[in-house]
Amino acid sequence: MIIPALDLIKGNVVRLYQGNYHKKINYKINPLIYIKKYIEQDAEIINLIDLDGTQDPNKRQINLLKNLLGSINIVTQIGGGIRTSHDIEILLNAGATRVIIGSMAVQNFEEVKTWFINFGSEHIVLAVDIKIDANNFKRVATNGWQRISKINLEYIIEKFKSVGLQHVLCTDIDRDGTLIGPNIKLYQEITTKFPDITFQASGGISSLNDVALLRNSGVKSVVIGRALLEDKFTFSEAKRCWQKE
Repeated sequence: MIIPALDLIKGNVVRLYQGNYHKKINYKINPLIYIKKYIEQDAEIINLIDLDGTQDPNKRQINLLKNLLGSINIVTQIGGGIRTSHDIEILLNAGATRVIIGSMAVQNFEEVKTWFINFGSEHIVLAVDIKIDANNFKRVATNGWQRISKINLEYIIEKFKSVGLQHVLCTDIDRDGTLIGPNIKLYQEITTKFPDITFQASGGISSLNDVALLRNSGVKSVVIGRALLEDKFTFSEAKRCWQKE
C-alpha cells in the first residue's frame, strides 16, 4: 500500500532533509488540498507528522489536526511529540485512527507497553528511525532525530512483540528527504527476521523503480512524502506500480 505523508510546521507542509530543521523545504499549499487530492486518487491511509509537537509537545498543532481530520474520511496515522497516554487520547478523540509512537518507546519501555494494552495495538504505530553504522548496527534515534540512542531496532521490536505489536514504520534517517533511493537491504533483512510484523518503509523514495523494488522487499506499505510533493510521480502511478504482480 502507498501511504502519502505530510509533515507540518505552523500549519504549513514541509520536508526536512535527514530530519534537520535547518534544511527545510516549504510547500506553500494548504495541507487539506494535498490530502483531498490523495483521497481523490483512492489513497486509503494518510500519514501526518506534527513537527512542532515533535520539538515541543506543548506546541502541538491540535486545532489544525482536528480541522483536517474533521474534513476527511480516511484512515490516518499521526505522530509528533507523543509523551503521555493523554496525548494519545487527544489524537484518537480528534479522529486519528492510529498514533505514531517514537522516542518514548526507547525512553520508557514499560510506560509504552501499557499504551499498547490500554488503547489496542491496532491503534499504535511504532516508529523506528535508525542510523546504521559500518557494523550494520541499527541505532534508534529519538527527540526528533536529534539524539542517537544505544538501542538497536531488533531489540525494540522484540520488546513490544509481547504486547501485540502490529505496525512498524521504519525509516533510514540517512535516506529521508534525500530522494537517493530506499534502503532495500534493510527492509529485506527486517521483514525476513520479523515476518509477523506489518512494516512500513520510509526514506529516500524518488522514482517508480524505487516503489517496485520496495514491493518485492517484504514491506507491506511505503510512506512517501517529498517525491509526491515534488511531482516525481503521482499517487495514482505509485499505486498502480505497487499493485503490479
